[in-house]
Amino acid sequence: MQLVEEIIAQHAEIRALRRDIHAHPELKFEEFRTADLVAARLEEWGIPCVRGLGGTGVVGIVKAGSSGRAIGLRADMDALPMTEFNKFPHASRNEGKMHACGHDGHTAMLLAAARHFSKHRNFDGTVYLIFQPAEEGGGGAREMIKDGIFEKFPMEAVFGMHNWPGLKAGQFALKSGPVMGSSNEFRIRIHGKGAHAAMPHTGVDPVPVACQMVQGFQTIITRNKRPVEAAVLSVTMIHAGEATNVVPDFAEIQGTLRTFTVEAIDLVERRMQAIAEHTAAAFDCTVEFEFVRNYPPTINHPAETDFCREVMIDVVGADNVLEFEPTMGSEDFAYFLLEKPGCYVVIGNGEGGHREAGHGMGPCVLHNPNYDFNDDLIPIGASYWVRLAERWLAAR
Repeated sequence: MQLVEEIIAQHAEIRALRRDIHAHPELKFEEFRTADLVAARLEEWGIPCVRGLGGTGVVGIVKAGSSGRAIGLRADMDALPMTEFNKFPHASRNEGKMHACGHDGHTAMLLAAARHFSKHRNFDGTVYLIFQPAEEGGGGAREMIKDGIFEKFPMEAVFGMHNWPGLKAGQFALKSGPVMGSSNEFRIRIHGKGAHAAMPHTGVDPVPVACQMVQGFQTIITRNKRPVEAAVLSVTMIHAGEATNVVPDFAEIQGTLRTFTVEAIDLVERRMQAIAEHTAAAFDCTVEFEFVRNYPPTINHPAETDFCREVMIDVVGADNVLEFEPTMGSEDFAYFLLEKPGCYVVIGNGEGGHREAGHGMGPCVLHNPNYDFNDDLIPIGASYWVRLAERWLAAR
């Protein structure tokens, strides 16, 4: 590996920051302490910053030379609403909140790069250090865009990185095109007419209507969508009734849709609504149809992906740069990639053997109460950030 020696030397200090953040997790749009810590460190290192974008976001500004060119590097800061099972000293001290996705580590890696930038500005242009709130369901990237991040901090491209359990520490993975799915939710309420279960003919039963709809929805995936295009439609909840001898007044269906393209979302939403409305009408019911688009698909730009791959090869070697297998999990960095070219990559977090005594006995995977970020990644990820910015902003 060709890591930055000074970043390696500062590992213990940045690791302590990471563990401090882990011990004090904050949920989406509540990252006040974390933002204070980030801003304080940036200012201590002579990096001016702007606060408040997206509510609690922080943007550090590192300038060098005379070029007007600029690049954005992003780390997310928020935690998840879940209870941590780990008992080691840096486990969560905020009940019901946990850094179970490694955003504490993402913040630490970008801070490590920021400290290096403050002393060694080996580039010509501006590096914007984007510390984003509310990735976990809050759309913090979208809110930063609404607050004018790309107008206030004009940049040519923006880049993101996430730790990936199961991939070895010291490895990266990336892919051009779709890498993460869109996140969409639906809620359908079928209104019938309640009756005694012994006299169902006096009412209109919404339960078999709900069952018909669920079956019909699967034909969208198997008969309307192109077979080579990926989409996952999951009905995850059906609620109806309160007593065994009562035909309920209504039944409710909820679930999610994941796709790699906006066109697939459009198709599935349109067909779901048509099936829901016509099926309800066929059984003398009425229906309320609600479809919410949360996060769009995360789609990497080809040129920027190729650029990142070359930087990774320089940092960890070609054998440690792998092709990423796309996942239907979602990521709000997608909003940034709709506005600017860029690339979202993953860095290996290992299998969990890095965890200290007192960790939970379950697996070290994302969104798991036994998870912990691998601190060995800090110099690797930070070196990648540094080399990416230096190479992008090299004199041309």
